[in-house]
Amino acid sequence: MTAAALLAVEGYEVLEAENGPTALNMVLESKPDVILLDVMMPGMDGFEVCRQLKQDEQTRLIPVIFITALNDRRSRIRGIEAGGDDFLTKPFDRLELAARVKSLVRQKRLNEDLDHAEQVVFSIARAIESRDPNTGDHCERLVDMGKAFGEYLHLSRADIRDLMWGGYLHDIGKVGIPDAVLLKKGKFTPEELEIMKQHVIIGEKICQPLRTMRGVLPIIRHHHERWDGTGYPDRLAGNDIPLLAQVFQIIDIYDALTSERPYKKAFTPAEALGIIDEETAKGWRNPKLVSQFTEFIHTIGQRKTQKS
Repeated sequence: MTAAALLAVEGYEVLEAENGPTALNMVLESKPDVILLDVMMPGMDGFEVCRQLKQDEQTRLIPVIFITALNDRRSRIRGIEAGGDDFLTKPFDRLELAARVKSLVRQKRLNEDLDHAEQVVFSIARAIESRDPNTGDHCERLVDMGKAFGEYLHLSRADIRDLMWGGYLHDIGKVGIPDAVLLKKGKFTPEELEIMKQHVIIGEKICQPLRTMRGVLPIIRHHHERWDGTGYPDRLAGNDIPLLAQVFQIIDIYDALTSERPYKKAFTPAEALGIIDEETAKGWRNPKLVSQFTEFIHTIGQRKTQKS
């Protein structure tokens, strides 16, 4: 009995595709709960189909079970690399097939719930940015620069993702700051400054329940610390400040300096780097990281000059 027939007996609605390209189109249209893939298919093998499914935002959460005729190690390794979630070897055991499909459907539901929670958090972050019209596309620029500088530093893919997410989420705690403080023009009073400093604590609490946000939490909490220990909220110093928070902080400051605001002009890249150097001389920034960032900005400038 085929897998399709066995699952139909279990009460599942089953759709079948004769080749890889047809399967991809069918998945986009029907959004199934689980996908069973033969390794060997005409036109496009199962590994490539799986890779494309996992790279697409619309289909990446759908579990993929690879079906192999032989229980060979090489196919399993290739399947894992392609993003496969489970494996079944012919001939099928009906109870095993049903149990694995049921388990993956449950896992998909949990992943979707998590994905929806993440979307809510990012929506809050975008709402925060829209409260202050002066920031423009600040978050989008931080995301782009976080990716570029992270790659320049040869950070891991996970660290680069966290840097990019930090671009959106670093100030999410401002949702808990009153407009009278958040949108005030001019200097804060000491009391108002203390209220404003709470945004990093609030932001951490908002994102803490989500396991996928663990790598972003140090950025949210510590992007206002200073190398000499005079920052907030924990007055961390030197390398006690998480590296990603240090990296993000320099990107954030540079973007703020090179962007026009109602209360200041946009500084040139050279002027912005000069100000960051002055802050480094005061002991506020990591000298080695600032040097790397300066080289990174010069590299970007040289590329733009060559293209023009």
